[in-house]
Amino acid sequence: MRKSLRSLGTISIFAAGLVSALIGAPQRSFAGSLSPSVIAMFPKQVGEFAYADLKSARQYSWFPQLREQLLPSRFRQFEQFLTSAGVDPNSQVDELAWGAIGDGKSTNEEIVGVALGSYDPSSTEARFKQQKMPMTDLHGYHLYAFGSGSGPGDIFFMFIDSNTAAFGYRKALEQLIDVRGGAAESLLTNDKLFPLINEANGSGVIWGVLDQNYAHLAMHQLIPQASQFPQAAAIIGRINAMMISAEADQGINAHFQAVCASTDDANLLAAALQAGLMYRRYQESQGDPDLAGALGQVTVTPSGDRLKVDAPVSQDQLMGLIKSKALAVSM
Repeated sequence: MRKSLRSLGTISIFAAGLVSALIGAPQRSFAGSLSPSVIAMFPKQVGEFAYADLKSARQYSWFPQLREQLLPSRFRQFEQFLTSAGVDPNSQVDELAWGAIGDGKSTNEEIVGVALGSYDPSSTEARFKQQKMPMTDLHGYHLYAFGSGSGPGDIFFMFIDSNTAAFGYRKALEQLIDVRGGAAESLLTNDKLFPLINEANGSGVIWGVLDQNYAHLAMHQLIPQASQFPQAAAIIGRINAMMISAEADQGINAHFQAVCASTDDANLLAAALQAGLMYRRYQESQGDPDLAGALGQVTVTPSGDRLKVDAPVSQDQLMGLIKSKALAVSM
């Protein structure tokens, strides 16, 4: 169960979808910026953090179709959770932020998310009570279970105020509550991840930051052949973090940055990725011309200790990719 929920993280949405599967000039874009007060709600030990400006994304004609392929199954279950209580996620949830707590390798990680919008907690909780939904009181918060309330894969939900709802595994929600109560340190005190979150914040309609463990996993998804080349595998093993964002208008422009251990590592990894893209484009040229054309727009540039990848997709290319389900993620 938890393995499927981990797809709620940025790795599946970005690395396996917007970067490795695709990739017309970029159009004028809109960037989502998350309030530091929301970031401060998350526990310090979060290793993967992401944000989606759903209100902005909904204005694009392609978003409903892309959304079905990219959004994780657990978020769809969360939407069902709200819908059952008379809340319309498509109009009332404006922003979504989520984090993963784990080592990036084990399936025993904890996911916690915050949905910003406009809610009526009293009315919704009355509906939950009427439906006899399992509920637990914890430090003044009401945690409602999507499931029996005792299963290892159950997701829980709670209101923080009329504009903020939180969901995730119980342990992760307990940690969020501890942060709010001052009993635990927040993500703002994570001196490795928070500076990168601060840098990524506002860089796209969707953006995310991965620590070392999650970055290693994402890179292996991006370059699955890397294990066949010891030098490339060694460089990936030294990557310190990753930032990913996606701007949008008529199409999508995805940006990917790997924070490498050195300038030499960034240069070598750039050469390996460029070669891999050329080979992938050749492979797809006959069977999936939309994907091959998109791959032809990808640029790979080393910059100091960072490897930067820009992947623009025009609206026509994007619709072709959606139709062929090239961006679909199994969750």
